[in-house]
Amino acid sequence: MKKIFLLAILIFAFSLSVPAPSRAQGMMGSNNAATQIDDEHTAREEAEGKEIWGKFQDVELTCEDLTDENFGALGEYFMGQMAGDSHETMNAMMIRMMGEEGEEEMHVAMGKRMSGCEPDAAIPQSMMSSGMMQLMIGSGMMDNWLNSSAFNNYFTNPSSMFDFGFASFGWIFMILFWVLVIVGIVALIKWIANQNKNESRRGTSALDILKARYAKGEINKKEFEEKKKDLF
Repeated sequence: MKKIFLLAILIFAFSLSVPAPSRAQGMMGSNNAATQIDDEHTAREEAEGKEIWGKFQDVELTCEDLTDENFGALGEYFMGQMAGDSHETMNAMMIRMMGEEGEEEMHVAMGKRMSGCEPDAAIPQSMMSSGMMQLMIGSGMMDNWLNSSAFNNYFTNPSSMFDFGFASFGWIFMILFWVLVIVGIVALIKWIANQNKNESRRGTSALDILKARYAKGEINKKEFEEKKKDLF
């Protein structure tokens, strides 16, 4: 139950942070070891990407000098700047949707696009063909996001990350956000259902005990009826 409440609180915090470009919240814990992202590993990747980005801006490195591994580190850095504390959660969600290879390819594509080296770098096919992507487009969520003030704040401000291609990946974070919301709603419904089931079991158990006592003659009919009323 504590895990469910924590999940709901974190999702709520994430939903409040959507309009803020540097403070995306909403971390959701994962019990699946295959999809957990090590905090230190992510921090190292971000630090490496930051160093590469600094050298790139100082013209110590050019696009021709960068490998896919370098672009992957850049993608991690850029994503960390956008997602903030929820970076690890976003990575975990991408792994669930695309697999580890697809998640790595996505970071490489982000690095290439946002650095300006390959503005048209291909998005992994695993994301483009995702059932969740089709669900969001079919339900109109994509249009709502693109027409929202949050989208405009992200991608029309000249001083924002639009300068190095952030706009190309806005829909990814929108999809991940809605996945978190849907998971939270499902978890809440399950918790409520379990609570009702437990209450029903407790009530039935007490009534059975009361009937057994009456059958054994431990209580008379009047006492049975009075205690039965107390249960309900």
